[in-house]
Amino acid sequence: MADKRDYYEVLGLSKGASDDEIKRSFRKLAMKYHPDRNPDNKEAEEKFKEINEAYSVLSDPDKKSKYDRFGHAGVDPNAGFGGGGFEGFSGFGGFEDIFNMFGGGGFGGRGFSRRDPNAPMRGGDIQKSVTIDFEEAAFGTKKEIEVTKDIKCETCNGTGAKEGISKKTCQRCNGSGEVITTSRTPFGTFQSSAVCPECNGKGSIIETPCPECNGRGKNRKTVKLSVSIPAGVDNDSIVTLRGQGEAGENGGPAGDLYIVIRVRPHKLYKRAGQDIQIEIPITFEQAALGDEIVVPALDEKLKYKIPAGTQPNTVFRLRGKGLVSPRHRGKGDLYVKVILEVPTKLSSKEKKAIKKMADELGNDCYSKKTSFIDSVKELFK
Repeated sequence: MADKRDYYEVLGLSKGASDDEIKRSFRKLAMKYHPDRNPDNKEAEEKFKEINEAYSVLSDPDKKSKYDRFGHAGVDPNAGFGGGGFEGFSGFGGFEDIFNMFGGGGFGGRGFSRRDPNAPMRGGDIQKSVTIDFEEAAFGTKKEIEVTKDIKCETCNGTGAKEGISKKTCQRCNGSGEVITTSRTPFGTFQSSAVCPECNGKGSIIETPCPECNGRGKNRKTVKLSVSIPAGVDNDSIVTLRGQGEAGENGGPAGDLYIVIRVRPHKLYKRAGQDIQIEIPITFEQAALGDEIVVPALDEKLKYKIPAGTQPNTVFRLRGKGLVSPRHRGKGDLYVKVILEVPTKLSSKEKKAIKKMADELGNDCYSKKTSFIDSVKELFK
């Protein structure tokens, strides 16, 4: 008995585990190492036997009690404890528990059921990117796009067979698309399934294929589509065209086409959700004396009065002059940031004029500058 692993260790449990814990662990490991999932895998087969042996003991209250007290000797019929052995997996009622986990219906069941290969199946979805200008995103637009995809063959209407000829049910698998093989082991008979080699898992055979699609039931073509892009879309917005994806199988519906929007940056505007911002340069005299400036909104020119003494980088908010939302009502705002432009390339005459103005203004006009000078003086007292 020295070569046997501890049964609790085999099931990944600690000694004293509850019946529910033992059962959950057994089901999980049995599914992992089941022969149907691991064909021709000797290591998995040995683990499967070991797991079942452990469960046959730990799931039986009498055997579990003896195992907890005396270890493997407590359940060894040759050790004199009368514990009964591993013969026949008596601890959990045969293999039925295992096959029930796989949706089988008892020992000898098929295990995993495959989907009907002749049932209608939806086609795959397609994703395509479309790049538009900022103005197109703001007001909405229509775009013509080209998409290469599988479309239903018009000649055979998607059947894959020549006109007037029907598919025939595969005789080898009787339309199931799979064949069952049976193998006998010392622990009983196991069944496993594989794709039918006669029909390649389709469940039917086309003896005379459609000449247009060669039996596929669909053709690969490039089609042109019109896409309506709503106003207010942003980068990574998605426009969905239902039923414009890949063609389905066996009369199933086509998938969808997802248009991912990319928006080119604008020269003037910056965007934050439905709000937009624009920077407008102003002169010193406009900032000092105030002025009426022209603000280019999305679809109109607006006049806006900036007050006297406007400081550089001041931001003004124009409500409702931003972008519309493609999902709900309302519009964002337009934020105007004024940038003070300092003149360059001055002539001697212009320099003298600025110097004269500065002398006349003095420092009293500049409250921040005066405050800064006072702070410096205080720092170096």
